[in-house]
Amino acid sequence: MSLSKKRKVDAGLAGLAGLKKQQSVFTHSRDISDAAVKASYLIANEIAVASKPFSEGEFVKTCMMKAAEIVCPEKRQAFANISLTRNTVADRISDLSVDLDSQLKQKVKSFIGFSVAIDESTDITDVAQLAIFIRGVDDTLTITEEFVELVPMTDTTTAADIFTALVGALDRVGVEWSRAVSLATDGAPSMIGKKAGVVTKFREKVQSANGGRDFWTFHCILHQEALCCKSLKMDNVMKVVIQTVNFIRSRSLNHRQFDSLLREKDHIYGLPYHTEVRWLSQGAVLRRFFDLREEIEQFMEEKGKPVLEFHSAEWMQDLAFMVDVTEHLNNLNKQLQGRNKVVTQYYDSIRSFKLKLSLWETQLA
Repeated sequence: MSLSKKRKVDAGLAGLAGLKKQQSVFTHSRDISDAAVKASYLIANEIAVASKPFSEGEFVKTCMMKAAEIVCPEKRQAFANISLTRNTVADRISDLSVDLDSQLKQKVKSFIGFSVAIDESTDITDVAQLAIFIRGVDDTLTITEEFVELVPMTDTTTAADIFTALVGALDRVGVEWSRAVSLATDGAPSMIGKKAGVVTKFREKVQSANGGRDFWTFHCILHQEALCCKSLKMDNVMKVVIQTVNFIRSRSLNHRQFDSLLREKDHIYGLPYHTEVRWLSQGAVLRRFFDLREEIEQFMEEKGKPVLEFHSAEWMQDLAFMVDVTEHLNNLNKQLQGRNKVVTQYYDSIRSFKLKLSLWETQLA
């Protein structure tokens, strides 16, 4: 090979090496940029799931930068590349929402049957919000359970208004109405009215599409009061507990003094408020009341409001019984909650609980 040819070859090889190095730099830069964008989406998703304000992203980034300076200072720039400004987080969450909506629409197309659950409640701004959920199964028996939409009912909340909002949300995701098999509601009069309730209107729409086949409706399947309060009447216990707890909790001075007494006795937890609406909160109050019964008795006597029932062995037995029963009922209630549960699981939980009740009844007899 002549010298001139050798020089040309060397120059070509050097140019090729330089090009590969340049490509490697570009590829590395792109990988870093892609990783930063992916991290931004992941953090934005966590912010959304935790219901945190969008501005929380800037706080998260500040924490990451502080940690990077100590743990891996050589990677500090990689963390600095992650954009978590308020606007960026809002855009990321919007993108995620659009993507999830698209995935849900694709899933809905594959449903061979689906059911719907709705619940209407009022938020802190006194605006009624209609929560809509869908659960469907495809031909491989894969179950999909998803939140469809939270529809603000800014005007009236009549059955017609709720039905219109419900149909609009389901049409938006592209449901095939003939494949609807059931509807679960919160049991409000506007929902279950026989003549013009949401359930009646929904059934008529579905049956007009499926040729009149059976359509199932449910309400308050896990309603705590329906499960417990109607069958468990121990007002002699609850009346005393509620009055005592309210005396301690409703007055700031009493509450502070009671907390001080608990700290003196090395108790970590105080008394929670009793809420009539939620049975689970009632169970929590009863358990805490029973655990702190000696401290409560001492405090009430110091305040000149002695609880005479504390000196009744029969009443204390009723209280202990109430605590145990509500705890078991609460455990059952929690077993019946959660995602992706099927009717056989509900049946197993309730059946086993009924067997326990029979056993306890025998032991108490």
